Amino acid sequence: MEKFGKSQPVKRFEDPRLVSGLGGYIDDVAPAGALHAVVVRSPVAHGTITSVDLSAARAAEGVHLAITSEDLHKGGVTGHLSATRMKNRDGSEAAGPEHPILAEGRVRYVGEPIALIVAETLSAAKDAAELVEIEIDELPAQMTMTRGDTDLHEGVPGNLGVDWSEGDGDKVAEALKGAAHVMRATVIDSRCMVVAMEPRGCVAEWDGTRMHLSFGGQGVWGPKKEVATLFGLEPDNVRVTHPDVGGGFGMKAKIYPEYIACCFAAKELGRPVRWIADRTESMLSDNGARDLEHEVEMGFDADNRLVAYHVKTRYNLGAYNSNFGQAIQTFLFARVCTGVYDIQDVFLEAEGYYTNTAQTDAYRGAGRPEAIFLLERSMDLAARDLGVDPWELRRRNFIGRDKFPYKSFSGENYDVGDFNRVLDTAVEKSGLKGFAERRAKSEAAGKLRGLGLCYYIESILGDPNEAAQVEFTEEGTVNIYVGTQSNGQGHETVHAQFLSDQTGIPAELIRVVQGDSDRIETGGGTGGSRSVTTQSNATLATVSTMIEAFTGFLAEVMEVDPDKISFDDESFRIEGSNAAPSMLDVADWAREKGRSDLLRHRATAKLPGRSYPNGAHVAEVEIDPETGKTDLVRYTVVDDFGNLINPMLAEGQVHGGVIQGAGQVLMEKVAFDEDGQLLTATFMDYAMPRAQDVPFISFTSEPVPSTANPMGMKGCGEAGTVGSMAAVTNAVADALACRGVTQADMPFTPDRVWTMLNHAEAAE
Repeated sequence: MEKFGKSQPVKRFEDPRLVSGLGGYIDDVAPAGALHAVVVRSPVAHGTITSVDLSAARAAEGVHLAITSEDLHKGGVTGHLSATRMKNRDGSEAAGPEHPILAEGRVRYVGEPIALIVAETLSAAKDAAELVEIEIDELPAQMTMTRGDTDLHEGVPGNLGVDWSEGDGDKVAEALKGAAHVMRATVIDSRCMVVAMEPRGCVAEWDGTRMHLSFGGQGVWGPKKEVATLFGLEPDNVRVTHPDVGGGFGMKAKIYPEYIACCFAAKELGRPVRWIADRTESMLSDNGARDLEHEVEMGFDADNRLVAYHVKTRYNLGAYNSNFGQAIQTFLFARVCTGVYDIQDVFLEAEGYYTNTAQTDAYRGAGRPEAIFLLERSMDLAARDLGVDPWELRRRNFIGRDKFPYKSFSGENYDVGDFNRVLDTAVEKSGLKGFAERRAKSEAAGKLRGLGLCYYIESILGDPNEAAQVEFTEEGTVNIYVGTQSNGQGHETVHAQFLSDQTGIPAELIRVVQGDSDRIETGGGTGGSRSVTTQSNATLATVSTMIEAFTGFLAEVMEVDPDKISFDDESFRIEGSNAAPSMLDVADWAREKGRSDLLRHRATAKLPGRSYPNGAHVAEVEIDPETGKTDLVRYTVVDDFGNLINPMLAEGQVHGGVIQGAGQVLMEKVAFDEDGQLLTATFMDYAMPRAQDVPFISFTSEPVPSTANPMGMKGCGEAGTVGSMAAVTNAVADALACRGVTQADMPFTPDRVWTMLNHAEAAE
């Protein structure tokens, strides 16, 4: 462990700057004199635009520009936003309707951008936006994931955008037919909002030749390519930067229409243009998440071992394809659909539908929370059907230690795992043996208490390639240029800490440089829990390059054979000498001798394989049957993240992820009316977890180091959400089962829980 990080709980270096108000978020970085943009949005979910009159807005005081899609086209921006597309089950490409920057002839969700107003001040832009006159002939809104009568896009009959499958359906049907027991159920994974602390925003600048777009995002190179394509610019004439980012979670990974419209405005006016969403705008127009309906069949033999698994899913794409919208419930769901269980006969089917709602895309997990939620919910339902203990049913079906490396149904190569050991620790840490007593006390107080387990695994996604560059400055400090992007996870700490561990350079002298396509040549950005494993792997490669170059230099200076020089993670050792120069010492000597080539080192590296963090989440809830209010009263996590650089940061990531998953399950309800109007467009209507809603979250590391990277690490950024959704749902379902509730689907808001209980009582 010494070689690959000292695993110390170092406090975050960036926190003093951020908590004292010195952070530079997107609303802080606009240059002096930047104009303000306001977006005019569709007030209806579906309709044909018959006219947009901007004349009054253009004449308003302080207004510099007012544009629609027609103005974009006249200015040469005729393209549309890009998105990943899947293959249908018949091999054809899934639907690819055009996603306009500003609405073109038709609107397809409430909040879709129609026009952009740019003015000297924000108040002037808002006032002018009120003067825009829009006429729309409304069309029926398609709000269900079914083959509707009103097509949203030409060439997409019935609004079925994706019809996908993976696995052998006939083989799985035969296995289910021969199973001793088959559990069948319908499971809902409800729609939620991402609601990052910092709303989306951007600043666009044009200097006559180059476009500079700054926005709160998760990686600069994909957006750089898209901006260049849409504006017909050479890539070298586009710069994309990210300032401090107040939460991303997948929602901020892509280019949104407002960013391109602001770039166009900046180019037209020759002045910087800034835009920042208010909270209701964000709720209307940010990518949503989840929104799935599953039909599941799970077959077991006479010994309660899994023999077949069949999933048929309907999922909501929203009005258009988003960045990874088509992939979430197909390719990405499949990666870990069988979890930690030894099952190969699997058939997955998924139908993705367009509806008159904002797009859906990645949200802290991108397919893995969806897959694990369904699997672990199904295991609990099966255990209840079989009349067996849900913990023991899981143990019976775990992939055994002797089966690693293990190739899963979807082709994932699980390198290591010791699931029974992790679960044993969860039994101890969660106080499982005392649950019956705690339940009895709750019952005596008139409350219902339930316990839920989720054993999750996730596949670390994203580009396995990454680069790192280390620069020694004249001031005696060191810059490390990274291709990942912090959204609040603590990257400035962990990347500096890891470089310090490998080189002996004091961490306080290391500055992490990120999020600038001019200063960093390439990078994979942040997503899929990839950042620490890929970036640390690249840092190791760069350190090796540094050691080799410095060794050759020292050999020349000290007139010794290079083989006589070694490096011990803190200083160089020269055989036969008491000299022990540090990296900083050697860099200073190189500068003195004019060897500027030794002051900057860069290397790229590719992870040999993916890592598979896994662990057990145990939730306990208490329900007041008189009101339906559900309290999360106890929460335990035991995670196998492999080797940790900074356990405190890992624990913080888990805490945040757990709360996001629990929030979706217990209180976050997105509601639309039949006409597509969003009824939960403020925090008055959309509940978010607060400190009082969350108990102490116990976190224990039970590492089984990965063999798929030299650090033995496993990503941890999304694991909390992957595990918490099923754990909390299973706990609520366990509590409700005491009163005869058999169908329990999120979100478990008080009114829904009260209704479930009363319906069950009436049915008795």
